[in-house]
Amino acid sequence: MPNYLSPGVYTEEVSSGSKPIEGVGTAVAGFVGFAERGPVDEPVLVTNWTQFTQTFGGFVDGGYLAHSVYGFFLNGGGAAYVVRIGGDGDASAEGNGQPRLEAGRSAAAELAGTGGRPLIVRAREPGPAGNKVVVDVQDASEPGEDTFKLVVRAHGVEEVYDNVTVRRGPANVATAVRQSQLITIEETKGGALAVPAKGAAVTLSGGEAAEPMRVGPNDYVGDAGDRTGFAGLEAIDDITMLCVPDLMSAYQRGILDAEGVKAVQLAMIAHCELMSDRVAILDPLPDLKPQRLKDWRMNEAGYDSKYATLYWPWLTIMGHDGRPMAVPPCGHVAGVWARNDDTRGVHKAPANEVLRGVIDLPSGLTRREHDTLNPVGVNCIRSFPGQGIRIWGARTLSSDPEWRYLNVRRLFNYVEKSILSGTNWVVFEPNDQYLWSAVNRTINMFLRRVWRSGALFGDTPEQAFYVKCDAENNPPENRDAGVLTVDIGIAPVKPAEFVVFRLSQYSEGTALQE
Repeated sequence: MPNYLSPGVYTEEVSSGSKPIEGVGTAVAGFVGFAERGPVDEPVLVTNWTQFTQTFGGFVDGGYLAHSVYGFFLNGGGAAYVVRIGGDGDASAEGNGQPRLEAGRSAAAELAGTGGRPLIVRAREPGPAGNKVVVDVQDASEPGEDTFKLVVRAHGVEEVYDNVTVRRGPANVATAVRQSQLITIEETKGGALAVPAKGAAVTLSGGEAAEPMRVGPNDYVGDAGDRTGFAGLEAIDDITMLCVPDLMSAYQRGILDAEGVKAVQLAMIAHCELMSDRVAILDPLPDLKPQRLKDWRMNEAGYDSKYATLYWPWLTIMGHDGRPMAVPPCGHVAGVWARNDDTRGVHKAPANEVLRGVIDLPSGLTRREHDTLNPVGVNCIRSFPGQGIRIWGARTLSSDPEWRYLNVRRLFNYVEKSILSGTNWVVFEPNDQYLWSAVNRTINMFLRRVWRSGALFGDTPEQAFYVKCDAENNPPENRDAGVLTVDIGIAPVKPAEFVVFRLSQYSEGTALQE
């Protein structure tokens, strides 16, 4: 109590004792995969495609991370944390056209004339970015016996080094290009250097062979303490969905086998179950037909979790080279989840929604095949004439009927996390009837807003939810142990997955009998 020492009028600001609960976000994705460049094993927040390219570069051959993030934003995603794995590695292509994971060395080429040693030109950027650098040798503006002009082009940038020479001195070409953002030049040992032939041009295209990068399940999973892999995302509370598209990239190259894929996906499920506030979006192995997919789902993978979903088939999109390509569905699906949450709410099943940016599906689906996949938790993606390509399933991979539907799981995640975040003020308060009343009032107000949004089933709030915090569930022994117990029950709305119209012949003037 304040001390009043002199006569006068005083004002005091008095807390009401409770604070309203604000709903948490539900549409922040976590992506793990290979990128052209950028920090390694460090979650980076990106809120649009431009931010992603500025940090991690653009599309890379054989990699799916960039395509998945692009599909996420295209379909309505607003924020994502991206974790680049694989050390300095990235996706690139071998000379035989087969993609592999490169160790990330800079592309290099020889710039040679006649009668001497060549200069070694090397790109500063590793991988595919370096492969795009073009170096031209032209006549110097001040012609001399051994002077020349070097023009370097890449990514819309041009650098010009005029009147340079292979001789020692301030005009030495290796010295001049030290300021270059695109290339470096090394002088080979032994004998005199050759002056590059005028008109010569080289495009850096791989240079020294790099050993394929070895990526194992632990690279994806990582360690929470070291903040690596998707385990490092434990420190970020905002994430509500987890995608690892480049797990399939490693599988297609033979770096991981089917058991390795299963190990990583089981770790994704374990991560989401541990956090209990996010859902894993799993990709199937590529090129699986419906019956083979069912066998893989039930017998080989055998996943059973209310914190995981599986979508099939892969999606055909227009690649960055202008040709159609198949990509795992997780990134585009995550974007639809985000869009659905924004337009309808987390309680609405994220299904019967159009997938933007998808031009075709690699595999069609009959109704009989769909009848075998839906009951085992495979969310199929289908093409409907005149209605586009749509997600046509909203199930988790749980065998528990209570947690069959994805929107129910995500609604509970939203409610639980919102209440936890909005009731921190309760901790260390006196555990008495005044606190119980305040907690009851605060949670009731929040759940009433949830009910009014259409997320709970019932004509009245009393039918839709209940909150109990009183002497009955907080007996003296619990209070002596410092425990406050609040019992909450909510009635979530379930999706109309099967719509049945009962038709019968009706004779005019005949009343329909119940």
